[in-house]
Amino acid sequence: MKLYRLQRIQHLPISPNEAWQFFSQPYNLPEITPAWLGFRLNSAVPERMFAGMVISYRIKPLFGIPATWISEITHVHEPEYFVDEQRFGPYRFWHHRHIFKPAENGTRIFDIVHYAIGFGILGHWVQRLMVAPRLDNIFNYRCERLKHIFSANTRFYSNRIN
Repeated sequence: MKLYRLQRIQHLPISPNEAWQFFSQPYNLPEITPAWLGFRLNSAVPERMFAGMVISYRIKPLFGIPATWISEITHVHEPEYFVDEQRFGPYRFWHHRHIFKPAENGTRIFDIVHYAIGFGILGHWVQRLMVAPRLDNIFNYRCERLKHIFSANTRFYSNRIN
């Protein structure tokens, strides 16, 4: 199984506590997810995130075909980071760390995603031609939405390690 890594870093002109309040609320996910993904929460979620919390989503990752994605919040260290891991869904493996670090005039937000896909020997090509570009589009959209939500004065960095 080949493990891929996607890392994004974005500076937002908000405090780490404000960043935590926004990102730790699953109800905010549709606000920063492109419409073509057809993202919909399928489960009720509590007001406060906790380790062990399970969330069910409905997405349309490829060709408009709906899929269920079930995530578990496995680690929570408020307001510094949390981790969500896919328990069931389109990836063979998904581990996403959300890190919030104080920075000059705001917060630096790190998204570090380790993931694997199936498809056996064809997996490398599926990753390269379909999965990686779609993930880049999703995170690019997210960056632009966050700029719009919080301010035009943000900085963005990208780093994909394959």
